[in-house]
Amino acid sequence: MNELIRVSYDDGRPTVSARELHEFLGVKTAYKDWFPRMCEYGFAEGQDFRSFLSESTGGRPAQDAQLTIEMAKEICMLQRNERGKQARQYFIQLEKDWNSPEKVMARALQIADQKLRLLEGENAQQKKLIEKLEPAADYASRCLMASNGITTTSVAKNYGMSAKRFNQLLHGLGIQYKVGKQWVLYSDYQNKGYTVTRRTPIIRSNGETEVVNETLWTTKGVEFLDKTLQERAILRRVSNKTVLFKCGECKNRWFCEIEPEECDRCLVN
Repeated sequence: MNELIRVSYDDGRPTVSARELHEFLGVKTAYKDWFPRMCEYGFAEGQDFRSFLSESTGGRPAQDAQLTIEMAKEICMLQRNERGKQARQYFIQLEKDWNSPEKVMARALQIADQKLRLLEGENAQQKKLIEKLEPAADYASRCLMASNGITTTSVAKNYGMSAKRFNQLLHGLGIQYKVGKQWVLYSDYQNKGYTVTRRTPIIRSNGETEVVNETLWTTKGVEFLDKTLQERAILRRVSNKTVLFKCGECKNRWFCEIEPEECDRCLVN
């Protein structure tokens, strides 16, 4: 998005200069008279704007203010001209981008990273606490991202399997295949409401954040998997860590979490 009016993020949220907005809108009234009039529409110092002194072109301090995007939008509406309409649309798009899931998660990760840095160098007990909290933070993050779907890891646990093994099973059954780093459904199963795709941020070992696509299962998709596995194979839970399958054709055991076996006649090799 092209920068129509310069945006500052110094206050932890997007704001714009009142003077720069005044200049863009082409207001004929002097800023010193115009801005106080705008504030009479119910805007509050410290909540909607923050006043400060800036250096003017003449070198003398000039009165200015940082406006919230919400206040800037309302001021644009009050101008009732094409410039005001143009600026308001710009601010609306800016808000959408700022509140997008990717940006919200990126800010959350940035805050989390800052907190971890503050805790560096402290004693071993504090480090153990961080290690204990990290899985909970990761779980909460995944729950947030998967608000409209169920992760393959969660589905696989219902069968006592890892996500990797479960994905391989579904691939062998001709349900899904891998494109890059994402598992996607074959065409026969697409557009049936079985899965949804979410963009998930991942922190790499070098500290960089990468956003990848992750396939999640809907309730309808989980029901489809249950029905398919019942029809294509016999599942038997032996323990919390072992699941045995028998081939629907030859009745031989072909998969075991502990000791994998293959059968050329099985539905899945």
